[in-house]
Amino acid sequence: MNAKYHARFFADVRYSVTVSVGLFVAAAGLDGRLLALIPVVALIGAAQTAFDASYLIFSRQYATRLERWLNQELGTGVLVANRLEDAYLFPLDKPKVVTLAGGSGFTWFGFMTAFYTVIGALVFAVGLVGGAQAIASSNRLVSVVYLLTMIVVTLITLVVGWWWFPGGVGERRLRHILDETFPPV
Repeated sequence: MNAKYHARFFADVRYSVTVSVGLFVAAAGLDGRLLALIPVVALIGAAQTAFDASYLIFSRQYATRLERWLNQELGTGVLVANRLEDAYLFPLDKPKVVTLAGGSGFTWFGFMTAFYTVIGALVFAVGLVGGAQAIASSNRLVSVVYLLTMIVVTLITLVVGWWWFPGGVGERRLRHILDETFPPV
């Protein structure tokens, strides 16, 4: 399951980067209003890669509980992939922004989440400002509607993402079912 996550995640990153760069080039060479599409691509890319990460969290939760159960049944502690992933990738069942945990939970994996997020936010902002300005030069009302729409959709995406990830709703839902199936050790 984790291999599928990584393949999908990087395909989504490549797609978002390729389309965004293509739109920057097209805006510079053809029509500056094309910049207005960049925040749409960046936001979809951010939401999609967070969705991909939610699947990684799902698979890790299940694998972790299964490993613990198998270790208990076998009377051994030989299955440790869950502990390695918790230390090396990111911790489960702790507040985090998608896979970015703070404090002792901070890892290279978390850094890369922050890196992609910051770069994506900068691309989003440049496209939003540049696109709104280019649209405003021909139609101010359309520019205002565009900006308001992008702000509302972005805020909804951030609120729902915060509810699901740092708010812990997703992991709590998994934990409830896993606790019934594999009681905590």
